[in-house]
Amino acid sequence: MKNNFMNFITREWLFLLSLCGLLFTSYYLHAFATFSQADLIPIFLLFTLFVVIKGLENSHLLLQVSSFLEKSKFLPQKLLFLSFLLSMLISIDVALMTLLPIVLALKIKQRDKLVILVALTAHIGAALTPFGTPQNLFIYSYYSLNTYEFIRTIAPFSLIMLTLFFIVSLFIKTTSNRRGEELIENINKPLAYIYLTLFLTVALVILHILPLHLLPWILLFIFFFDIKSFKVDYLLLFTFIIFIGLTANIKQMLGTTIEHPTHIFILSSFLSQFISNVPTTLILNKFTSQYEALLWGTNVGGFGSIIAAMANLITYKIYISHNDSKNTKSFILQFTAYGYAAFIVGYILYFLIM
Repeated sequence: MKNNFMNFITREWLFLLSLCGLLFTSYYLHAFATFSQADLIPIFLLFTLFVVIKGLENSHLLLQVSSFLEKSKFLPQKLLFLSFLLSMLISIDVALMTLLPIVLALKIKQRDKLVILVALTAHIGAALTPFGTPQNLFIYSYYSLNTYEFIRTIAPFSLIMLTLFFIVSLFIKTTSNRRGEELIENINKPLAYIYLTLFLTVALVILHILPLHLLPWILLFIFFFDIKSFKVDYLLLFTFIIFIGLTANIKQMLGTTIEHPTHIFILSSFLSQFISNVPTTLILNKFTSQYEALLWGTNVGGFGSIIAAMANLITYKIYISHNDSKNTKSFILQFTAYGYAAFIVGYILYFLIM
């Protein structure tokens, strides 16, 4: 029982810390935080997206696509392209959970470097769409942006970083021993088609092309059709809700805003290194109207430390859970070094472009 409790604290420290912060600030203000409709809509969108992506993941479609890719030459470049594309279309978490086990199965000397490069590329692919990462979804919804201005703001960062990563990938030599037939028979085609349709529908709702009231019907359909897809990370959703309340309390206590773009960019990118970029977004969006700087800051801030983004922790957990991963200290050092190199390049790009 004691070990389970300690494991819970270690795994869910962000939830517990934010809950303590919400309770403390509410006690200080003698009032509990209130939530507006604008605050809760991104949570509802995120929950629906989690459920649909879980169903898509259970269909094994993504694993089949990835295994098929290994049959041809230029594996590092194709894995980078697939990482960019998948994270852009179906979120960074699913892209990493799909691709990293395949990369770790490769018998190559520079495997760890390829793992890191695929993970970093997923960051820049996810940055390009409103639904690629939770922080993008919150920024897109909270500031009521249109798709064009969102992509126009962050596209230079994503595309230039993609070019640089592709150049780096040319120096990674690989050979694959994986058999492409292993995963094909496991795909559930009807399930894959259904969830692809549902995912496209949710994406169109997020992009304001379809109405929001379609989402409850989608959830109701999935509830009766495939209730297993509701096995998502509810504690993560509650953490987001708590952070919304906490930031509302902090703003009421401070009673100020931050409107200088450079200050927002620097603050959001550095704060991400310590509490990760999603909580940083939820804290700072209440304090500024400078969505461009916040969007750049939280996406650049996803590079760097192992806790700068949830995707970094996912990468680490997948790596250490693999049977052939023995030198975890070396991996962390390499991941951090490459991450901060990308972090510095992101800084240079911001001050050159914005």
